Amino acid sequence: MAIIDWAALAKLKAEIGAEFPRILGYFREDGVRSIVAIEDAMRARDAARVVRPAHTLKGESAQFGAEPLRLLSEQIERGARRCVETHDVPDELLEHVVQLRPLLQQTLAMLEAHAAPGGPTAPAPVLAPGVPRRPQGFGRKVGGFGRG
Repeated sequence: MAIIDWAALAKLKAEIGAEFPRILGYFREDGVRSIVAIEDAMRARDAARVVRPAHTLKGESAQFGAEPLRLLSEQIERGARRCVETHDVPDELLEHVVQLRPLLQQTLAMLEAHAAPGGPTAPAPVLAPGVPRRPQGFGRKVGGFGRG
């Protein structure tokens, strides 16, 4: 699976136009913040604190066509919710959580190269190692981007 779904990214760029670099900056900030929150929650072995940042990262990743990052975030969110329901610690999620930071960094590098003046329009796909494939359709339809 490619790191970036270039068709989804093209759609986002068509919707937000010149705001793309600014929105990409928000994605970077929010993505790093979400990962730090997830890692902190994992150190505290607190599944409930994993849910929200994983959900946030999942949604924002979908906006940018970052499908492997979305799928990994979704898997972590689902696992954390399951742990909350069963009153269990999220230790089972550790192997997935350690994949988040490098995958976000790789995703951001590709998006930022694409956003740079004269950047590529649709580079050859780069495959994400070890990211599980999940069926589409979980959650709400992805809407617009923005800050309140």
